[in-house]
Amino acid sequence: MKVLLAEDSRTNQILVKAYIEDAGHEIVIAQDGQQAVELFKDVQPDLVLMDMIMPVMDGIQSAIEIKKICDREDEWRPIIFLSAVSDAKDIVRAIEAGGDDYLIKPVDAVVLNAKLHAMERIAEMRQKLKKANRELRMMAVRDGLTGIANRRFFDETLTKEIKRAIRLKTPLSLIICDIDFFKPYNDNYGHQSGDDCLKVVARTMAKLSQRPGDVVARYGGEEFGIILPETTTEGALLVAETLRSTIEGLELTHKFSAVSEYITISAGVATITPVINMGELEQMAKSLIEEADIALYNAKAQGRNQVVAESHSLTP
Repeated sequence: MKVLLAEDSRTNQILVKAYIEDAGHEIVIAQDGQQAVELFKDVQPDLVLMDMIMPVMDGIQSAIEIKKICDREDEWRPIIFLSAVSDAKDIVRAIEAGGDDYLIKPVDAVVLNAKLHAMERIAEMRQKLKKANRELRMMAVRDGLTGIANRRFFDETLTKEIKRAIRLKTPLSLIICDIDFFKPYNDNYGHQSGDDCLKVVARTMAKLSQRPGDVVARYGGEEFGIILPETTTEGALLVAETLRSTIEGLELTHKFSAVSEYITISAGVATITPVINMGELEQMAKSLIEEADIALYNAKAQGRNQVVAESHSLTP
């Protein structure tokens, strides 16, 4: 367990440090309340031991600032106050500031060790809870069949990336694509084969979209959406063409397709460089999706198994 000690007394630092290290834990020491806040951001401790009275910023204010950080990050870290004063009013102030416990100085080694054991159990439970919550969040944003992001995550990410593009004044591209003649595939090969096909196509798209900010999502049915931050139309066209050629290169047999003997996709590309006065975020997202849909429609109208973006196109 990682412990942050905020204590300005050198003697108490040495004493508490020895207790904590003897118990097998790591310790980081702050000389005052302000430094405690800064170190808390950097080291992300499992427990904070906070002296009440310190220079620059006292323990009460420091605890309040740390709790603000925890609230922003939707986290919880226990804070135990240390004080030579055992007045009831001080204890109440400490708890109201966000403290979870209170120890009287000089700190007794046995009592501190017991508190550390208790906080260690809490830290372990917190980690298990974080893991469970992370898994639940992943379930909420993953498509149950393909394992890639679902429509909900796609919508949320598109809005977020538009905000980011406004801030950075960078282009944002979107690819909407679907599997050509997927209904005849489903009808003739069966729904299980159709599901397997969707999984393979989804995995291939996800594998080819390696940049950290790129998002590949199942948009609906046999449609997929790829969000490409900081990407021009030309760059998005190249990404879409790579997806198209790679998927056809998988050679997934489709005898009922009118364009190829294998599974293929058609793709539409749209790009915006949003600015603040373009309108509401939802309207910007809607417009970008509509433009990509129109480009996809044009790709189908021109014979499918190709990529189209406004007046630009790439054909095999």
